[in-house]
Amino acid sequence: MKTILLTSLALTAFAANSVLNRLALGEGAIDAANFTVIRLVSGVVALFILMKLAGGKKESGPKKRQGSWLATGALFLYVITFSYAYIYLDTGIGALILFGAVQITMILVGSFTGSKLQSVEWLGVLMAFAGFIYLVFPSLSTPSLVGFILMTIAGVSWGAYTLLGRGCAHPLGDTAHNFYRTLPFALILLLVTFQFSHVSTRGFVLAALSGSIASGLGYAIWYVALAGLSTTRAAVVQLLVPVIAAAGGLVFGNEAITQRLVLASLMILGGVMAVLLSKRPSGQAKVEAS
Repeated sequence: MKTILLTSLALTAFAANSVLNRLALGEGAIDAANFTVIRLVSGVVALFILMKLAGGKKESGPKKRQGSWLATGALFLYVITFSYAYIYLDTGIGALILFGAVQITMILVGSFTGSKLQSVEWLGVLMAFAGFIYLVFPSLSTPSLVGFILMTIAGVSWGAYTLLGRGCAHPLGDTAHNFYRTLPFALILLLVTFQFSHVSTRGFVLAALSGSIASGLGYAIWYVALAGLSTTRAAVVQLLVPVIAAAGGLVFGNEAITQRLVLASLMILGGVMAVLLSKRPSGQAKVEAS
């Protein structure tokens, strides 16, 4: 139940992050570079405040270096390419490329590390991905080559960041220090793009919310949830993000419930459930859990 709750909270944060990003960049409230920088800085502030509120208590588990430069690189590469990709891509095709790249990256890595998919899991993955494609299909268009490359890099980077977080002993501290290490890169980005800077009050608020809550807190929760998820399951459950985002649109955006949304959601949920409920050989289960 703990893993289910934490995973649900993390996926909701991911969905909120996509919505905030689209609202800010799609409406021209802020440029991509400033959105990226404000997102990272606000994430650092929020995470270190959370660590302070925790009373400075030492987290249980073996003493480990908090975060890593490798995870930091994956995080920064994801954030910057994700922001710039949506300048060139429509929402639907952007989401398809992103989650497709995440799926392929994590499943391929899982296969090479002993986490091969069983027949039922393959069926679940295909069903969930088919539902995802069906959901975004109305907005698909021929993608910009630049946008396609950027979003593919974003997907691979997020898949890598997720994989690097498996077995994390100190989720909050690791996430905070990963965000903190991105600040030199953020400063360089700000200096390089200063002449194109554009920040409205609305854009600043959206970027700050994206960084502090949807990214900082959401990513820390995701690192905790990963302890209870195999590589395959961690990859597949992320296909729920578009469904959650669509549900948010129904609640907060007064969007209509369509037959396409209902059918796509059922396909995705059914595929995810097939993967989550599948039984794995004991030997392979041990490999995945390691």
